[in-house]
Amino acid sequence: MSSFEKLLDHVRQRAPHEAAEALEAAPEADAAAVLEELNPMVAQQALHHMTDERRCAILAAAPIEQARQWMQNTHYPEDSVGWLLEPPVAVFRPSMTVGETIAALRKLTLKASITYGYVTDEENKLLGVLVMRDLMLSEPDKPITKVMYANVFTLSPEMPLTEAMKEAVNRHYPVYPVCDVQGHMLGLVRGQTLFEARAIEISAQAGSMVGVEKEERLTTPVSRSLRFRHPWLQINLATCFVAAAVVAMFQHTLDRVVILAAFLPVLAGQSGNTGCQALAVTLRGLTLGDLKAGDERLLILKEGLLGLINGMLVGITAGLGMLAYARISGNPDGTSLAFVVWVSMVVSCVVSGVAGAVIPLLLRRLGLDPATASSIFLTTATDVVSMGVFLGLAALFV
Repeated sequence: MSSFEKLLDHVRQRAPHEAAEALEAAPEADAAAVLEELNPMVAQQALHHMTDERRCAILAAAPIEQARQWMQNTHYPEDSVGWLLEPPVAVFRPSMTVGETIAALRKLTLKASITYGYVTDEENKLLGVLVMRDLMLSEPDKPITKVMYANVFTLSPEMPLTEAMKEAVNRHYPVYPVCDVQGHMLGLVRGQTLFEARAIEISAQAGSMVGVEKEERLTTPVSRSLRFRHPWLQINLATCFVAAAVVAMFQHTLDRVVILAAFLPVLAGQSGNTGCQALAVTLRGLTLGDLKAGDERLLILKEGLLGLINGMLVGITAGLGMLAYARISGNPDGTSLAFVVWVSMVVSCVVSGVAGAVIPLLLRRLGLDPATASSIFLTTATDVVSMGVFLGLAALFV
């Protein structure tokens, strides 16, 4: 394996900021070549993490078209199609014939992988797309305007990746042209690149929910991983103390009715699962763009209703379990305890469902990543409510 291949393999396993560090000591030409092999979004992020001096040196060593494209891409939001743009190669004028276009393509294919050809006018407005099969089967002297497809599907550079992915998912084109509102062709986005970039963001969310940052990889050093994760564990510990404090408030009730302690994990687990279901649906809606502006109220009402129905049904089973356990234990307050369990389950599931929908929406409104801390706050809410309601009702009725 050559030194370049080793460098490329090394960088591919790193997060963008680590890739930037790995490329610091590499020759500028090798660094530029490595960045060309990466997913355009990862390459753009790596360049962003470099010093201005290093970035300029790498841009100077890169092919002119690629360097110009990288600089242009920085003008767009990070989570947008614009960050994935690649420079178009096979661009032709409408005055060219099929024979002239094929001759030009033979030279262009030596330096780039070409899927489609694109026809633009003198102002670089996209007029049509050329499919290789149609070119090869057409007469050499035929104008390419007679061969091209004029009804072209395009993406806009400001379009969020989620929206672009939804637009592209049913078309299955290998390459998509990107144009501004006036129709000027700005670059290309490969379908594989688009879905890879979105997959990177989505795959990061499962870790983010428990404090694992999206730029942490298997190869991330222990010290950096510790800085990413530890603060959230401290926050999680603090919220656990809140739940413990609620239980401590009713220690006298627990000492008097020991049977209650056996059902605390049941309530906490059931309400927690209800909240996690609502949280998963809400995060999926935010990630895929299904949750539109104005839909928040309906989502909250839906999750509250589901929590009510599920709580009533599960509460019946849990109440019967408490009644049976109380009779086996010889406790005379079995009926009252069963009623307390049922009411507590209903209230806990309703609150958990609503919290699972509200917490990520609130975090997003505050400008925070909904996936980063939602589960921590949700766990606190479900534990405090389920245990507080259960022990409070037990102290009141038993």
